[in-house]
Amino acid sequence: MRERGSVVKRLAYVLCLAGMCFCMTCVQAQEARKVLSQAQPDYPELAKRMRLQGTVKVQVIIGTDGVIKNTKVVGGNPVLVESTLEALKKWKYAPSNSETTAMLEFNFHPPS
Repeated sequence: MRERGSVVKRLAYVLCLAGMCFCMTCVQAQEARKVLSQAQPDYPELAKRMRLQGTVKVQVIIGTDGVIKNTKVVGGNPVLVESTLEALKKWKYAPSNSETTAMLEFNFHPPS
C-alpha cells in the first residue's frame, strides 16, 4: 500500500512540474510577441472638460495573424474606455503560430 501512495505522490509531482513548465512557456511566448504598430488612444473631449485622469486595463487575445481578436476591459473609467478600444482596433503584433493573451494598461492625464 505504501508503494502505491508513493507512486501517486511522484506522479502528482511530475504532473505539477509539467504544468508549471507549460505555464512558463505560455508567459514567455506572450512576452516575446512584438508590437508592430500601435495607435495611442485619443484623450476624449468629455474627459478633457471634466479633467479626468486614470488608467484603463484591457486583456487582449492576439490571433496568429497578429490582429487583436478579442478584448476584455478589466478596469477603468467608462469615459476613457471607448477611446482605448478604438485605438486597439489599429494595433498589430508580429505573427505567431499560436494565439497569445496580454494585459495592457493605458494611462490618461489631462493636458496641461
